[in-house]
Amino acid sequence: MMLVRTGWLAILLLGLTAASGVQPSFAATDDAWPVKNRLIGEDGNKSKDVSGIACTTADGFPRSCLVIDDNLQDAQFIELTDGKLVAGSPVKLIDNTFNDKALELDGEGVAFSNGYYYVIGSHGHPRDKDHKLDPNKHADKIRAKIAASSQIVRFRTTGADGNASGLERTPKLRDVIANEPALLPFVDMRLEANGLTIEGVAIKDDRTLLAGFRGPVLNGNCAIVLSVEMAALFGNAGSPDHRLYRLPLGDGRGVRDLASFGDRVLVLAGPAADGPGSYAVYAWDGSSDSVELLKDLPFDPKRKPEGLLPLDKTSTGLRVLIVFDGDKEGAPTPIEIPGSGPRPPPCSSS
Repeated sequence: MMLVRTGWLAILLLGLTAASGVQPSFAATDDAWPVKNRLIGEDGNKSKDVSGIACTTADGFPRSCLVIDDNLQDAQFIELTDGKLVAGSPVKLIDNTFNDKALELDGEGVAFSNGYYYVIGSHGHPRDKDHKLDPNKHADKIRAKIAASSQIVRFRTTGADGNASGLERTPKLRDVIANEPALLPFVDMRLEANGLTIEGVAIKDDRTLLAGFRGPVLNGNCAIVLSVEMAALFGNAGSPDHRLYRLPLGDGRGVRDLASFGDRVLVLAGPAADGPGSYAVYAWDGSSDSVELLKDLPFDPKRKPEGLLPLDKTSTGLRVLIVFDGDKEGAPTPIEIPGSGPRPPPCSSS
């Protein structure tokens, strides 16, 4: 992926607080790029749960992009310029219902490759912080919600606003997960119990899908990425081969997003559990269990980094756009990160 430089001044993150080691928050929403029109959220309100972004091109402006809100059945086209997002048309991705009420895809990651957008559902137990879903009384509803979120949706596009055709859905990744001994014990478990949930997706070499798991975190410090050939997910092939990668993203950290960047994959890491935790951006080669730590990110309990989009190269690294779950229309915020960094030791395999 080739990236270009622009004349816009990159915004640098503040360093760690020397005395306490506590990271300062992002510089509020003053640094966020404005959104023209409206990113649609739950009940037709402005989105507060943006969870992913990807574009049809890797460099230059303007770009045609797609964003997702994890409470909807839709995605939404946007036009990205250097300093602003312009919201466009929605794209209906699924039509699952329970008792005549729409069920969300719980879309957590979006990628673009070879003329297709790909949107991945969480493939996990529905979010239920207050434990209102009783496993016996609401078993049918829970199963319906899991089925709705256990899909990968793709569609063709020219990149023009509203241009979507040939939409396809596949539930086959769930079968792959069920056939992986390291993941099977966590299937359909609640998030707070280290349950399985996907939050990132990237496409490697136009033919391999990489699914990044927020949970489970194995052995306390191994984040998981599952590699599967797309031809098996969207074709008629038999049981697809897969490979499991264990990435050392830090204690308790899982994958919050993946984004292809040239011959590497950028990994947005964050706490697997809800609540306080640290975030960071790593670089990964997509074929080993080794990563480079590029940047530790500040933590703000009200603004959780959920999506990452490479923008362009800089003199010292690259500029990326971060979108947030828990802030108005994702509060898209550009930051500058180094192009390389230290390699953490391998995560525990015991």
